[in-house]
Amino acid sequence: MTSMFGHDVRSELLILYLAETASVFLAVYALAVLGVAQDTPVNTLDAGLVAMAVALCCGVVVGASGLYRPEVLSRARRLVAGGFVAALLLLILTWLGLQLLVPARDPFSWGMVGAVLLGCALGVAVARLGCIAASRYGLLTRRLLILPNVPARLVGLREGEAGRDLLVPVNMPADLAAGEAPSPDWLRAQRIWAVVAESAAVTAAMRQQFQEAGVRILSPDELDECRLNRVAPERLPADWLATARGLRRSQLGQALHRAVDVVVALMILLVTFPVWAVTAVLVRLDSPGPVLYRQVRVGQHGKHFTLYKFRSMVVDAEAGGAARWAMRNDPRVTRLGRLMRLSRIDELPQLINVLRGDMAIVGPRPERPSFVEQLGSVIPHYNDRALVKPGITGWAQVNYPYGASVEDARMKLAYDLYYVCRRSLFLDLIIMVSTVRVVLFQDGAR
Repeated sequence: MTSMFGHDVRSELLILYLAETASVFLAVYALAVLGVAQDTPVNTLDAGLVAMAVALCCGVVVGASGLYRPEVLSRARRLVAGGFVAALLLLILTWLGLQLLVPARDPFSWGMVGAVLLGCALGVAVARLGCIAASRYGLLTRRLLILPNVPARLVGLREGEAGRDLLVPVNMPADLAAGEAPSPDWLRAQRIWAVVAESAAVTAAMRQQFQEAGVRILSPDELDECRLNRVAPERLPADWLATARGLRRSQLGQALHRAVDVVVALMILLVTFPVWAVTAVLVRLDSPGPVLYRQVRVGQHGKHFTLYKFRSMVVDAEAGGAARWAMRNDPRVTRLGRLMRLSRIDELPQLINVLRGDMAIVGPRPERPSFVEQLGSVIPHYNDRALVKPGITGWAQVNYPYGASVEDARMKLAYDLYYVCRRSLFLDLIIMVSTVRVVLFQDGAR
């Protein structure tokens, strides 16, 4: 794992992203300069600018298609579907971008579109084949020295286990006495990345040896947090908020975060305005009742606010006003409502809540007061998620399907608390890009 702006990124996926970006840049640049896919060659400066913009956009598009998710890498059908979506998105972005740079009547525009797509295909293919070869030769593995008396769940780590970093456990040398640490030379020779041990098991002398070799010291819970990008609420100490980096933000940082929320909300509103108009008409035609659905939710610091959504259920769906969990094939959902939920169109009016300041673009899902009271009484630290504004999308929403039980809420809380602890604009960007994948492939819809 590699820490970037407080967020742990899987090292092999980061290497894959950098390799793809470099490969795409070189491929697009070479094709443009040589004039392979267009009528005339392009001068080196223009080719470099176009190649750089395409390479950066390609990484975002590939991420938005879900092609950096570890479980997708081993599923051929999902890889093909993601590759098709990535190519389509990149085609649209390339065409729009070149129309702004080059007159539409110039055939060079269409030629460059071909150069861009060909270059991206070549670059991504070369980078992925290279990373596959490096992985097979063990060049991307992270070797862990696991000390005695750690939880059994860590001892059985397998290389390349689906959804996890490439971790290989290494045993302590047999000739060491209790309380001794391997020499820095041995640690370097074994390419040890981190030592996993309970804090009480690491003496001052051992800590010095590990630090001299440049080896990280992680507790079992810290390793779980790094490799799974979530925290276990039941194992958090009572004072965990004192070390939560995501909550230590200056007034300038808070203002910048708010400005990003407003700008993104306005941009989405502008782009989706025709969708609003069509959806409003269809909701009225599909079933009797109001277009917008209003519901009280719990926001930051436990403050109640009114959340807006396009109505996707029949009127009076909850008899007696009692809150009910959503379920698969929920009979209360209208025909249009089912389609809106799959595409997440019903959540567009929450942009109003963002502009009003009740919500952010990214944050934990806002829950109903009765659910918050129920879950807060049975799940440790559940109310800590309210330390930040709720969001339209969030770390839990892009990593776990729609929750419909207490156990689902517990698992989603693990991701929410990770976000609260490590919140940053970088993590927000990752979540927003991942949301495109959730919408396009209907991950977790209900």
